[in-house]
Amino acid sequence: MTPSQASKERLKLARSLQLKKARKKEGLFIVEGAKNVLELLDSDYDLEMIFVSEKFLDKFHTSLSAANTEIFVTKIADLERIGSFKTNNSAVAVAQTKPNEPFDIGDGEWILALDEVRDPGNLGTIMRIADWYGFEKLLLSPTCADFYNPKVINSSMGSFARINWYQSDLLSFLAGKSSNKYGAVMKGENLHEVDFPPGGILFMGNESIGLNEELQVAMDHNITIPKFGRAESLNVASATAVICDAIRRTQV
Repeated sequence: MTPSQASKERLKLARSLQLKKARKKEGLFIVEGAKNVLELLDSDYDLEMIFVSEKFLDKFHTSLSAANTEIFVTKIADLERIGSFKTNNSAVAVAQTKPNEPFDIGDGEWILALDEVRDPGNLGTIMRIADWYGFEKLLLSPTCADFYNPKVINSSMGSFARINWYQSDLLSFLAGKSSNKYGAVMKGENLHEVDFPPGGILFMGNESIGLNEELQVAMDHNITIPKFGRAESLNVASATAVICDAIRRTQV
């Protein structure tokens, strides 16, 4: 590994990846901060380049040496211009996006499906929750936030590197599949009284309107988190955590 100085063109390219159209055109996305970059280095993503501070290079020289990519020693001010962090004294990586390819659902496997979850922060947090509870596959409706949005990647705290995702019309994906389907709704079966099977699909809906009616009809069970207080609703990420926990508790 022989680090060099980044050209203006490379810095400009990395900065452009804040925009979805640039990510789509180039087939690239950015990852910011020490934790996320280190998680990326330990993943199966193909790297394009990494911009690092001298301090980060000194501390993680071994990990960086193993990366099959170009390394550029970069001023902290440039690291901050490339990304969205107000302060970043470590690194920014550029990696290749993965193709949108369908996945299979294994026997005894739980996956998570999201319908119109548009807020990048919610999507990233849900990815982190899925990773915590061992949901390794994420099905996204076409109107969900972009998986590679920097806010999604940042909010995932590195979990993006371990999530296998596929973006598709949810009803089309379900066609011909026998998986147990559970939809989170405001009025449904009491979550605490549901006996979850070893595998299935958990569907979570839009932040404002919840799971759309067509999907509710397609569910085997529509479930709800029982309410004990006076709050009007739960954030979709919080609700996801509660239900994932209930699913895993029945399998301990």
